[in-house]
Amino acid sequence: MEARSKPGIIFVVGCTAAGKGALGRALAEQFGAEVLSVDSMKVYRHMDIGTAKPDITIRQKIPHHLIDVVDPSESFSAGRFVERAQPAIHDIHSRGRLVFAIGGTVLYLKALTEGLFEGPPADPEFRRQLQARADEIGSEKLHAELEKVDPATAARLHRNDLKRIVRALEVHHLTGKPISELQTQFGRLRTDYDMLFLGLRHPREILNARINERVRRMVKKGLVDEVQALYHRQPPLSPQARDAVGYAEIIQHFEGQCSLDEAIEKIKIHTHRLAKTQRTWFRQMPHIQWTDVDPGADPQSFLPAFQDRIRSWLDTPAGK
Repeated sequence: MEARSKPGIIFVVGCTAAGKGALGRALAEQFGAEVLSVDSMKVYRHMDIGTAKPDITIRQKIPHHLIDVVDPSESFSAGRFVERAQPAIHDIHSRGRLVFAIGGTVLYLKALTEGLFEGPPADPEFRRQLQARADEIGSEKLHAELEKVDPATAARLHRNDLKRIVRALEVHHLTGKPISELQTQFGRLRTDYDMLFLGLRHPREILNARINERVRRMVKKGLVDEVQALYHRQPPLSPQARDAVGYAEIIQHFEGQCSLDEAIEKIKIHTHRLAKTQRTWFRQMPHIQWTDVDPGADPQSFLPAFQDRIRSWLDTPAGK
């Protein structure tokens, strides 16, 4: 490949269970590239089945970055992701290779490509009050309160995403303005990378069926045993790891809050909700070139079309 003045990054994105991982890895192999995982849960060691982490043999074949970088007892954030991702990108570029950034954690994607919103300093007492209220009335009630003062942010946050709900309410409390209004850097792509955004998109009912089948495969593969080992692990899981979809529900089963069958159904429901949140985020990103997957079609069948798009991008001045 011709030498490039700036790191070249091809983002392969989509909702959970869309098939972007397998397609992105196949493309990375075709172009002799390396993979940067853009996934908030794949960063955790020992969380393999529930995060749909690529098999170790695949990762030995194609270099992967930002997978298995912290223990599940640690917290992780978009800021830490960017701090680790940027050196990895420049290291890959220094070796004359493209980066294939694959994943569906849109906050990480936007933080890497558009920047981070710093906002006002934290208010520990206000956060403590909100946490106490969440313990009493639940995160969904706080989400409803956020919807009244900042509907745009509420629309893109899951009702169980207590950390970000609290931060959004805190910013509104401190500034009198919704965080969505203050995040003015979102939507402006950085210029020190050459970036191409490719996305896979399914009809909602097809994606939901793919999600259900994926959950079934995870359970068959040993998800319950994986969560059990993590549940008894010391030091204990961080709140972020513990609340991950697929893990939180099985933990609820261990703690007697629901049967195993009910926990599995909750995983499906919560994953559907996650996909809905991802769709909301992606609608705000017009630079993504979407490929709509027809019912019954295999996402892998789009490999040649994606290859053509990438070659065309590489041949344009912006891709040099």
